[in-house]
This record gives sequence, structure tokens and C-alpha cells, in this order.
Amino acid sequence: MAITPYHFQKENTLNKGFQHFNSSRVPCSSESGKGFALLIAVIFMSVMLSFGLALGSLSYKQQILASTAIESQYAFYAADAALECALYADQQENRFAYNPVLTAAVPIMSCDNAEPISVTEPSPHTLEVWVTASRLSFDSGKHCADVTVYKYSAPQPPDGITSYIFAQGYDVPCATVANPSGARFVSRGLNVRY
Repeated sequence: MAITPYHFQKENTLNKGFQHFNSSRVPCSSESGKGFALLIAVIFMSVMLSFGLALGSLSYKQQILASTAIESQYAFYAADAALECALYADQQENRFAYNPVLTAAVPIMSCDNAEPISVTEPSPHTLEVWVTASRLSFDSGKHCADVTVYKYSAPQPPDGITSYIFAQGYDVPCATVANPSGARFVSRGLNVRY
């Protein structure tokens, strides 16, 4: 078949149509690629933000746990100091010796070169047991402890104890323990029997 100018013109017109068709598709495909890249970027940033928020929350919880552990140590040390003071007052100074006189004065112990904040008898003095409670302040008023001493007139079964001392330490001043007003504090307790 011979190529005539008509065929050449017809073939050239078809090529122009393909070129026009191809050139119009290329920008369209690159624009949809840009939208896809934006979607991927948004998803990636969302994942990274979630990861960052999770790490931030975890570190905050770790900080709270660490501060609670420190507060717990202060409360434990206050309880330990109060227990040691009560043991010294009982065993070295004989301050808590059982007194059969029911109207006897409540024994007072000093600790950390300070007099107790309060001394009470939580239960009435009987012929069987004498109970005294003291509130002590430690570390120049920064921490507080309550000490309760039970002195029995006769050895108690099953192990024959005559003394029981319980100390409850707090990581806050005694004023906060007496009137918490919603304050948050930690307490730890220790006891000894002999």
C-alpha cells in the first residue's frame, strides 16, 4: 500500500492524539502520587505522635513511682526512729514499766532532743494492760511518727511477751497528720514484741 499524504496526515493526527492523551495522563498520575505521599506522611506522623505520647505517659508514671518510693522510705525511717526511741525509753530508762496504780501518770519519752507532741492513753489503764500513745516529730518537724506501747502485768501466751510496741511513721509533718485536709501522705509501720 502506498503512503499518500492523506495517510500521513491521518497517522500524524493519531500520534498527536496519543501524545495529547499521554501528556494529559502524566500530570494526573503525579498529582495522585502527591496525595498518596501526604496520606503516608499523616499516618507516619500519627504513629510517631502516639509513640511519643506513650513514652511520655510511661516516664510520668515512672516518676510518680520513684517519688512514692522516696516518700515510703521517709515514712519507714520515721517509724524506725520512733521504735528505737521507744525501745531505748523502755529498756534503758524503764519509762514504760507496768504500774499497777490505775491513776498513775502517763509516761513521757523524749526523742530527737524534742518532747512528744502528744501523749495519751487510748484505752483505760487496767490491771492487765497499760497502753500509752505518743506522737513524735523528727527531722526538725519534717516527719512524724505515732508510737503505741502496750505493757502487760503478766506474760502473755503463747510466747510470754510483756511488751508490745507499734510505731507508725509518716512522710509529712505532724500538723498534716493531725489535720490532713485532703493531703496525700505515706505511712509505714513497725512493731516489736518482747
